[in-house]
Amino acid sequence: MVLSKSPGNGREQLDLFRALPGEMAVRDTQDLMAYPFFSLAKSRRTVPIDFQSGPVTVRVEGTGAHGIATIWDADILIWAASQIVEACDAGIRPSRRMRATPYEILRFIGRGTSRRDYQRLRAALDRLQSTTVATSIRETTGRRLHRFSWINEWKECADVQGRPLGIELILADWFFAGVLDEALVLTIDPAYFRLTGGIERWLYRLVRKHGGRQPEGWRFDFPYLHRKSGSLARPSDFACDLRALVARQSLPGYVLSIERRPGSPDILVFRPVPRMTRW
Repeated sequence: MVLSKSPGNGREQLDLFRALPGEMAVRDTQDLMAYPFFSLAKSRRTVPIDFQSGPVTVRVEGTGAHGIATIWDADILIWAASQIVEACDAGIRPSRRMRATPYEILRFIGRGTSRRDYQRLRAALDRLQSTTVATSIRETTGRRLHRFSWINEWKECADVQGRPLGIELILADWFFAGVLDEALVLTIDPAYFRLTGGIERWLYRLVRKHGGRQPEGWRFDFPYLHRKSGSLARPSDFACDLRALVARQSLPGYVLSIERRPGSPDILVFRPVPRMTRW
């Protein structure tokens, strides 16, 4: 997605927001948690993601060179959302135009800081920039589509002596607007970054969005989960992955179980881990 050169829309009209230092809560946006915006595979995916449910439409496309942005790439958007909310809470005006060092981003999302990790960060930024999304979410009529890339553009910055100053990126306005709406943002467990499987990560975000802290939890049947995930896995393989997750109980803060009914699809049940009572 190329920035418009018309007055008022160029880079020069966006204030530069320097990433805040220190520890902060991890935030995610509910729209991204509830719908299939990212590839769940570590291998390159070029097959588009298409999802339709009532008035909600999501179509995600990637290029042959980079493929669709993955759920691991979305960690960068979680970092950005956390920064924006932290700034707002501190009375600091955030901006879609952000600058941070690769080290700051990588440490926040629980990655290493080796040369290979820096290369993977650059590849993730390329996928976020080259992936295109068309969605009716937050479009009031349900018939109009908003089209964007997660990152409009990004670059590596240096001073006049060539010393690196970090990475500068410009977030999509659709994403930025969603983060600014407090009702659309949730905190997530930092342990999320340690989840290694694509379906595992996607399921945690879905569970966190729908279940929250409801004592009775939430239920989804397997076919619905498969459709909602956007996964290219066969339904039978996807079901095996869900059963393996129930066996491992690896989702932070939640307990998973399966309800089986004769002649009907299995149902995944998740409930929040009971909080300890202090005496």
